[in-house]
Amino acid sequence: MKKLLIAGVCAFGLVAGSAVSAMAEWAPSGPMKMMIAFKAGGGADTQARMIAEALEERHGWKVIPENVTGKGGANLARALKNEPNNGSAFGIAITDTFGYGMVSAGDKAGFTQADFTPLTTTAGFQMGVVALTSKGWNSWDDLVAAAKGGQEIRFGAMSPKLADLAYLLGQNAGIDLNIVMVKGGKGVMNGLNAGDLDIGWGAGIQAKAVKAGDMVNLVSGISSKLVVSPDAPTMGELGIDFNSDGYFLFTAPAGLSQEARDAIASAIGDIVNDPSTKAGGFIAKAFGGPVTISGAELDKVMADAESSAGALMAASE
Repeated sequence: MKKLLIAGVCAFGLVAGSAVSAMAEWAPSGPMKMMIAFKAGGGADTQARMIAEALEERHGWKVIPENVTGKGGANLARALKNEPNNGSAFGIAITDTFGYGMVSAGDKAGFTQADFTPLTTTAGFQMGVVALTSKGWNSWDDLVAAAKGGQEIRFGAMSPKLADLAYLLGQNAGIDLNIVMVKGGKGVMNGLNAGDLDIGWGAGIQAKAVKAGDMVNLVSGISSKLVVSPDAPTMGELGIDFNSDGYFLFTAPAGLSQEARDAIASAIGDIVNDPSTKAGGFIAKAFGGPVTISGAELDKVMADAESSAGALMAASE
């Protein structure tokens, strides 16, 4: 039985020994370009810019944010791999950019994981299958019953990977889902509120509406329970061997020195794990709290993301 390999990864902060020493000794030789794979004004862009601001405040590093959007982070990856590997350039995307997105594109991706030096994650996805409470569905079983009763279910997905997972949810439940591709989490929320979608994937953007009682998470798309909806079943509990586990990821061009890698990862980790910083407070509120994975653990996460992508694609054919 095929299983998604990214599951239950613990959060590791770089706080001890060599990492602290490296941070004290290493510093960029000039301004640092921070490429951001997300549109300006969104939650991911906001956390990146808050981190950039804190890096300058805490360490005196001049960090210049630059939005390089499109193709699920692939445009950023193609640009970043050609930047100098001396610490003057790094970027934030998601692990799926270098996993499912890269594998599904094949040679057209234009990059491989070997082109990069992963630095650290900042937060995971609170991915859930969300619906308006006005639909009257309090659980996934309620939705399945409605579908089996003849109601068409339009399911909003923001990426091919999420479309595959939506397909597996329907297949597992014995129902047909009309999967609609939309642009980003805001596209899902807008579609739900406009009545163009019945359910959709939300990566945390739905949390405020769920807390207010306007929306409900029917399924947790990750390997663990959702922070705001602990009663929602996980994909695994529904008998599906795949999930949408993933993380916001800072990475740099291949060949970055270990000293620079440790220093940048440690500096970012210290910021996001400190709730008194703007970035730390924002991540706790918007993404359910920080998840900082770095070093060898992050290397394993990235390798697993690549190796598991093919299994998911095969299962959803």
